[in-house]
Amino acid sequence: MKKYTFLDLAVVNVPYEKAMTEAVGRVITSGRYIGGSEVAAFEAGLSAALGVDHVVAVANGLDALRLIVRAYMELGRLKPGDEVVVPANSFVASALAVSDCGLEVRFADVDPDTYNLDWDKMPCGPKVKAVMPVHLYGRVCVVPEDIRQRYVVIEDSAQAIGARGACLMGHAAGMSFYPTKNIGALGDAGAVITPSEEVAAVVRSLGNYGTDRQYHNIYMGLNSRMDPVQAAMLRVKLAAMDHENSIRRERAGIYDAHINNQLIELPKMPDDPETHVWHQYVVRVADGRRDEFRRFMESRGVETAVHYPCPIHRQPCYASRYSGLSLPVAERLAEEVVSLPVSRGTSLDDALEISAIVNEFE
Repeated sequence: MKKYTFLDLAVVNVPYEKAMTEAVGRVITSGRYIGGSEVAAFEAGLSAALGVDHVVAVANGLDALRLIVRAYMELGRLKPGDEVVVPANSFVASALAVSDCGLEVRFADVDPDTYNLDWDKMPCGPKVKAVMPVHLYGRVCVVPEDIRQRYVVIEDSAQAIGARGACLMGHAAGMSFYPTKNIGALGDAGAVITPSEEVAAVVRSLGNYGTDRQYHNIYMGLNSRMDPVQAAMLRVKLAAMDHENSIRRERAGIYDAHINNQLIELPKMPDDPETHVWHQYVVRVADGRRDEFRRFMESRGVETAVHYPCPIHRQPCYASRYSGLSLPVAERLAEEVVSLPVSRGTSLDDALEISAIVNEFE
């Protein structure tokens, strides 16, 4: 029986293997293993690719978000006890970045069509000072202008590199290059993106022990620096960002055109296809039949995944503090969502065959 792997990173990286090997060799012979020209070149390349003013390479996506929060605290825009609105339908890192800095998370429900933050249901109040829209599964969460004017807007762009509008609507954005991302490193890596030179400077200092020059610490910072090996490899893959995203759009288009099963709800396609990079292609299976569907797909050789099986406010680390909170859309999604293979490791023929298998579920 043919096997359809959900995500085979070895297959994804094969086209870049030679160039990445050369890039690692370049770092080794440089003798510079922290910072240096590779990191600076990656920052410049990402800035140009996304059309943003300032990029600071950091150790991972969670650090990117928490460094942004810390920067706004150091700048006096946020303080301990302030509330930050975070959608409950996301990876836990979105909330951890807020909690880790001593701010309070205000969880929000999400839109049933986009799975992103539902602005009509956004919590408000005198303590709400910031909001963290998440471009979930690679789909841009459009930020209303009045929200941008009233609050500090920190975009969680971990899944949306190259999506039109991502990293351009907020005051700063955090990005992840975890290996499974559309553009992934061979380890942890992240970046902070912002139009503000001031925010970028504070983030850069905070991520380097809080220094502004050697042995002179102006903040109580941390060590969160992208190493040059990851930067060198990401430079190779960044050049193919648009191509990688087009591959995912193509697979998503096949699913959209060929899956026809009333038991399976497909994701809503955006009006502007460039605003979605399909980090995940997520369908919904209602009536408590998700596990049955996944077992059926597995029996036909198709590996699936669930992103995410538990909304953040129901995670054990948050549940006791939010025990009375009801967010019905996020909670329902957590029970129904299933991700189908959508990376370059899934060929066009694979996508057609997977569509046919989905249609056989009854």
